[in-house]
Amino acid sequence: MMKFPISQAGAALLRAVLTRAGATRETIRLVGYKATDWQSLTFDGERHELELRVPGPDGEVVARRLIDGLDEHEFDVNGQVVADIGGHAGVPDRSGAVDVRIEALTIAA
Repeated sequence: MMKFPISQAGAALLRAVLTRAGATRETIRLVGYKATDWQSLTFDGERHELELRVPGPDGEVVARRLIDGLDEHEFDVNGQVVADIGGHAGVPDRSGAVDVRIEALTIAA
């Protein structure tokens, strides 16, 4: 299992997304993570890219729970505001596993 360096905001965001979907780190693998600092004139934050692998045979169902309504959900992320978030699920493979990509912008509260 590969470990990715992940910021505190990124780790909190990942926990919140998984909790919202009723999933755990044991059932969904983080296969990629990237964060970039983000600033405006008045705010500081991070832009996050999470790449997840949802195993089959129910991968498509869990992937839908991860991304459906994602942009409308109010997240509780320690000391951060989730200003923008969206996701996309790929096509299930033969085993039913699905790759999910989530992009988000968190801003320090």
